[in-house]
Amino acid sequence: MDNVPRAADPAVRTALVEAAARMLAQREPVTARSLADRAGTSTTALYTHFGGMPGLWRAVRQEGFTRLGRRLADVPRTDDPVRDLAALGAAYVASARSEPYLYRAMFDAAADLDDPAAADQTFGLIVGAAERARAEGRLADAALDVATRFWMTGHGLAMLVLTGVLPPEAVAAHGQELGVGVFLAAGDDPVRCRESVRLGWTSTGEVSAPGSG
Repeated sequence: MDNVPRAADPAVRTALVEAAARMLAQREPVTARSLADRAGTSTTALYTHFGGMPGLWRAVRQEGFTRLGRRLADVPRTDDPVRDLAALGAAYVASARSEPYLYRAMFDAAADLDDPAAADQTFGLIVGAAERARAEGRLADAALDVATRFWMTGHGLAMLVLTGVLPPEAVAAHGQELGVGVFLAAGDDPVRCRESVRLGWTSTGEVSAPGSG
């Protein structure tokens, strides 16, 4: 029994992934030794879990998309697709803010993804809500175009806040209006649009409405 190798500890794997993402975002040199020291483990663990540094960077990006996907998948679906789009946007920005280092690492194209479909599935949730909105006559533009514009605005807001260019308060101050702008440009009714976005943006409890603190 003493010769049976230990199973890889998932907690150590997570610690290595999170430490690598933090070091990357803070522009610290990442070597097997510096990473192991930061994560409180040995360099052997890096090779046990990832096979080396390339595998680690793939895992860092993959973990970011996995966590984001879980967050968006938990957003309830209602009978108002524009509300659902706004709720997905709120959850997206909230996820980026809760996992800032992983979020920034997600868009480092220097590393491949082990499961590229994870990124597509996450974006697909936004496309799906936009397709419903178009089918119900709320939006006139193609669903993929609307989803792309909405993602671009959410990503831009998240990155500006995460990098300190804008204060955290900018999310509550401008997030809803960014969504309203995208959906109005795609053909939604102004009054109905604003109410849907307000309900969706605040429904998850993950971001505050303007003026609510």
